[in-house]
Amino acid sequence: MKNQTFKEIIDQVGKVVLGKEKQIRLALTCLFAKGHLLIEDIPGIGKTTLAKVLSVCLGLKFQRIQCTSDMLPGDILGFNVYDRNNGSFEFHSGPIFTNVLLADEINRTTPKTQSALLEAMEEQQVTLEGQTRTLDEPFFVIATQNPLEHSGTYPLPESQLDRFLMRISIGYPGRLAEKNLLMGEETKTILSGMKECMFHDDVLTVQEKVKNVHASDAFFEYLQDLLDFTRNSEHFHMGLSPRAGIALLQAARSWAFIDGREFVVPDDLQNVLPWVIGHRLHSRDDLGEIPRDRLNTIMMDVPIP
Repeated sequence: MKNQTFKEIIDQVGKVVLGKEKQIRLALTCLFAKGHLLIEDIPGIGKTTLAKVLSVCLGLKFQRIQCTSDMLPGDILGFNVYDRNNGSFEFHSGPIFTNVLLADEINRTTPKTQSALLEAMEEQQVTLEGQTRTLDEPFFVIATQNPLEHSGTYPLPESQLDRFLMRISIGYPGRLAEKNLLMGEETKTILSGMKECMFHDDVLTVQEKVKNVHASDAFFEYLQDLLDFTRNSEHFHMGLSPRAGIALLQAARSWAFIDGREFVVPDDLQNVLPWVIGHRLHSRDDLGEIPRDRLNTIMMDVPIP
């Protein structure tokens, strides 16, 4: 898979999500690393559009659920219905049985319903009434959440947050990008004419190749130095876990592969680090989340071997 293909995907998505090449590439990185993506931002920024257009470009099945306070786990996973004709229960699959699942405004639903996604995101399977069902591959959850100061939101528990490989925000478009958005075609029109840059099996192939991207001993030393720094620093309430280290490695390998390389370098790790660890670290002082600019200082404090 040539990196020209990835450039084509980023360019195509960029026709709809204007001026956000970095965020588009991070979303691709997350998908090819077999992770899940959390997008935190205000409504109307383009979170839903990004999920839709990615699935179209990659030739993947797409489902969307609008999370609400009265949503039940069965609304996501599915449920059994009794069939009088044959005297047995028939399973009606929920929207989670897809390739790309958009959980819109996930923090508007209750913790019980949020937890229904945990097994699916971690094990790629769901268990209902004692029966386990395997989900499709690839399986990529893009969840959006509004800032917690918005009314009617429930904070995601740390166990749920840790299932997301990355957390990003899209932010307001630049002035020129917003002008092009206002003057351009409607999103539906652009989507209808958009071609597939990859197909289902191609995505699976890329995910397998990403796992085999080479990492040297020096790279592993650098990664462990970053982890140790967070664990010993006076700035953080708790340091990064081994799972966070695995997430950083997966994301760095994926970033390198999109660049067209079969090996990782420290720059790959630095490009993904703020987005992988931002929702995993908390300040020692007020236990709040770490500002992104402070996350960047970690890379300055840890020397490259």
